[in-house]
Amino acid sequence: MNDRVRILKKEVLSNNWYTLNKVTFEYRSSKGEWTKQSREAYDRGNGATILLYNTESKTVILTRQFRLPTYINGNSDGMLIETCAGLLDLDNPEDCIRKETEEETGFTLKDVHKVMEVYMSPGSVTELIYFFIAEYSNDMKTSAGGGLIGHEDIEVLELPFDKALTMIDTREIKDGKTIMLLQYLRLHNIL
Repeated sequence: MNDRVRILKKEVLSNNWYTLNKVTFEYRSSKGEWTKQSREAYDRGNGATILLYNTESKTVILTRQFRLPTYINGNSDGMLIETCAGLLDLDNPEDCIRKETEEETGFTLKDVHKVMEVYMSPGSVTELIYFFIAEYSNDMKTSAGGGLIGHEDIEVLELPFDKALTMIDTREIKDGKTIMLLQYLRLHNIL
């Protein structure tokens, strides 16, 4: 526990899709002064994301789906190209990402490699995302993917790695976790 923080009050503002809390707390600054503050924090649980890559064909697997918040914020069609991802629910990160990969992309994975853990929006969201990479091959494709029927409508994209990197520059890829994982492959000379 941090002895510079004292939680005074926690109120649930919304518990619809996930939980939005208003937290009133005291914080002791580096100068020793206590200040009372209030912040809202959105708790949606933790998540996992993965970038599948093929060293032989120099390709990656990404997904495209509608994301309402991006649409509201000016993304004209609301479609976003991104890495496969999902919430942990009650799973550990490795089991979660294997399950999400199969649901969304149709690839069944055995080996996944965790590369980092990241808070993507720590000023307002509690979520910690576990980042993975995994090599794939065509014989690992066990279904069409596309997400959970009636819940998700996901298009699976197999792209040349160089094209995916170019799509960052052309702003066709705007998702932070996707950019980070593509850059991870590049920085570590994996593809």
